[in-house]
Amino acid sequence: MIRVLLVEDSATMRYHLRESLSADPELQVVGEAVDGGQAVEMVRRLRPDVVTMDMMLPTMSGLVATEHIMA
Repeated sequence: MIRVLLVEDSATMRYHLRESLSADPELQVVGEAVDGGQAVEMVRRLRPDVVTMDMMLPTMSGLVATEHIMA
């Protein structure tokens, strides 16, 4: 099972991503974050295998969040 964290500020896009990923029995969406700061915290707590990261996020951009996650 591949654990996935969705990071997207648009509720509509999160819905479509979640629906698409949930169709694959090998994928499990373990969380959803709406901004970069929340994404960093959720990666620490949930330890997903994969993160889908929107680059244009409020509070902290996806690029900065990715840098924090990878550090």
